[in-house]
Amino acid sequence: MLFIHFLSILLIACNGSGSKADAYGNFETDEITVSSETGGRIIWLAVEEGQIIDSGKFVGLIDTTQIALRRKQVEAQIVAASSRIPNITAQANVQHEQIKVLNIERNRLTKLLADGAATQKQMDDVEGKIAIANKQIEAINSQRLSIVSEIEVLKTQLAQLIDQQAKCKVINPIKGTVLSRFSNQGEVVPMGKPIYKLANIDFLHLKVFVSGNQLHQFAIGDEVKVFIDGEDDNMIETTGIVSWVSSSAEFTPKIIQTREERVKMVYAVKIKVKNNGQLKIGMPGEVIF
Repeated sequence: MLFIHFLSILLIACNGSGSKADAYGNFETDEITVSSETGGRIIWLAVEEGQIIDSGKFVGLIDTTQIALRRKQVEAQIVAASSRIPNITAQANVQHEQIKVLNIERNRLTKLLADGAATQKQMDDVEGKIAIANKQIEAINSQRLSIVSEIEVLKTQLAQLIDQQAKCKVINPIKGTVLSRFSNQGEVVPMGKPIYKLANIDFLHLKVFVSGNQLHQFAIGDEVKVFIDGEDDNMIETTGIVSWVSSSAEFTPKIIQTREERVKMVYAVKIKVKNNGQLKIGMPGEVIF
């Protein structure tokens, strides 16, 4: 009898939580899948599983040869189109000078016509030349607008190519640890193909489920006790912060084994826990509020 009593005390001592936990769950984190933003061959990729990568780091490159060639072509077209503008401007300037001369001639003929020293035909000829010059200026201005519009279209195409070229670079979006790599250097990938998956594991969330009558025991921002499995059936204690509580109830997830537990209505709760290296995604945990 004494031996049984001693064994009970020993079992309680081995349980780091000292009492039954209020909720159980598994650790999780927000995972990000980095995908190719353009299609092509991966000519360089510096990503390994387990590697910690800083945010904004350049980690891979998809072949940009065809995009670079199209970019050079469009840039040359812009230069060629722009070189036509000075010629158009020169033509317009010639017509403007001609109109100035014709206006002087018209003013002179107006005085002569009043004195009877010129004919109406001479005046009509000058008026006709002025009208033709104005029409030619309108045509030249139309050509200029056409060239300017052509250049704007080419500049838009160039901007698109520059954007496509930039998207050939694989830039790591957040600081995190690479969980899986789906593509390798040398592979041809289509647009949207996952290349690797990573997550920030400096903090993990213990997602647990509690019944409605437990909600009064805690609030968002409260510090709670968290336990994970240790060696020899001991529990390792740490602390966490209640970071999220579901606004609606749901049935207990099917991972809960017994039917009685599965049919209960519960609320999901996330506990944010700093990871000192012991926590792993998917690891079970317990919490005491």
